[in-house]
Amino acid sequence: MPAHPRDVLSTAQAGAVALPVCDHYSGVESRMRKSLQLQAEMTAEFGTCVFDVTLDCEDGAPVGGEAAHARLVSELALAAAPEARVGVRVHPVDHPAFEADMAQIAGQAGHRLRHIMIPKVESVDDVAHAERTLLRHFAPGLPLHALIESPAAVHRAFDIAAHPRVQSLSFGLMDFVSAHAGAIPADGMGIEGQFKHPLVLRAKLEIASAAHASGKVPSHGVVTEFNDTAALRRAAQRAARELGYTRMWSIHPNQIRPIVEAFAPDERQIDQASAILLAAAQADWAPINHGGVLHDRASYRLFWQVLQRAHATGRTLPAPAAAWF
Repeated sequence: MPAHPRDVLSTAQAGAVALPVCDHYSGVESRMRKSLQLQAEMTAEFGTCVFDVTLDCEDGAPVGGEAAHARLVSELALAAAPEARVGVRVHPVDHPAFEADMAQIAGQAGHRLRHIMIPKVESVDDVAHAERTLLRHFAPGLPLHALIESPAAVHRAFDIAAHPRVQSLSFGLMDFVSAHAGAIPADGMGIEGQFKHPLVLRAKLEIASAAHASGKVPSHGVVTEFNDTAALRRAAQRAARELGYTRMWSIHPNQIRPIVEAFAPDERQIDQASAILLAAAQADWAPINHGGVLHDRASYRLFWQVLQRAHATGRTLPAPAAAWF
């Protein structure tokens, strides 16, 4: 029997971390509950979990109500279905509520969480601080996701991504634009401007490159025009096809399906990857000539990643390729 692709094509870097392509944020109680329900419904529909739900303390908690909100988030995480993929965004490490967030949420519900998002990460020292706090309250630990939101943090993104506790880097568009003292106009936050302004585009590329350099997941930030589905789909496609992102934030339920669709391989890509890998397997993963093009393990890795992404987004695979999953 030919060796399985994962045994032949795995590398220490590329694809070391696999996450759903969409990360859905909600912070209001009713929306958090609806998000968890929608995740369960779409998992049943797709046969796999196609998006994470990240319960939000940073923007979800009212001023003065941080402790009560952290308790609510813990209760929701504990009540979620065992197979649910739930994360939490806590307050930044220098916020007065950070320690209490971690004590409540990691301490009470750490065993039910998939990750903790740390906003406004400025350096690897912030990650180390977050890790120490996490381990005090939940000894097994959890992956940390780092939100990069300033020019200085972009400059340090490679060091942040290299920290072993970090699983993913996200780009905080609106705070990044605001951090430039008016040098980037407001339309740099918009659906078109965020892909055109040189400073914003450079930041996105730096973050994606930093994440890939350490085998971590780059997660594209928000599109606030949530009623414009066509524009959201174009933005997701550009993030996935041009900027190297493998995950994207959703801030409204209507954004989830377009993001999943944009990050999923199309039928042509799935058929091509399946045909090449099945032929390679029959050749015991030696080089092959497929349609007049030479392929070897360098290209096999790419096509295996295509099939992994197809499986993760609930796409139908040809039966022989589906057997690998």
